[in-house]
Amino acid sequence: MKATGIVRRIDDLGRIVIPKEIRRTLRIREADPLEIFTDREGEIILKKYSPIGEMTAFAKQYADSLAQVSGHAAVIADRDQFIAAAGGYKGIVSKPIGKSLEDKMNNRETIMATRGDRSFIEISDEEEKEYVHEAICPIICEGDVIGAVILLENDNKSRMGEVEQKLIQSAAGFLGRQMEQ
Repeated sequence: MKATGIVRRIDDLGRIVIPKEIRRTLRIREADPLEIFTDREGEIILKKYSPIGEMTAFAKQYADSLAQVSGHAAVIADRDQFIAAAGGYKGIVSKPIGKSLEDKMNNRETIMATRGDRSFIEISDEEEKEYVHEAICPIICEGDVIGAVILLENDNKSRMGEVEQKLIQSAAGFLGRQMEQ
């Protein structure tokens, strides 16, 4: 554990303020859920809660199936990081999503784009692999965006169209409804 040198007092209602610098660094936004853990030494640990992260094994199986059916790489992300991948992008799992992807998810935008299009975005600031085509659909659960389903393609000759759009929309809808149960 890393000390920050910041000390805060608990108010009369039992609340504590997480400093803005820490919220910004950890990408914690207003109304984000946090899990609370304690250990034997009396430490309290706050961890960002990812509802879709609870389904990591299921998301992995779904990504595998989506990649197999579509013939494209499939990636599933929560609001902060990639939680599952299949079809050549497995190294992206646990990496943070890019700012562009975060913005598109928050705007609830579905993207069908080819590199060079104005709507094309980089899904990660850290991913080294190049891809030519992308299809992205936000996962919505109880009215909130909780992640995204993404299809990627490296082959210039292979295009993404209506079939891929319907696939990611149905995958995102299914995963969103799974989280509501």
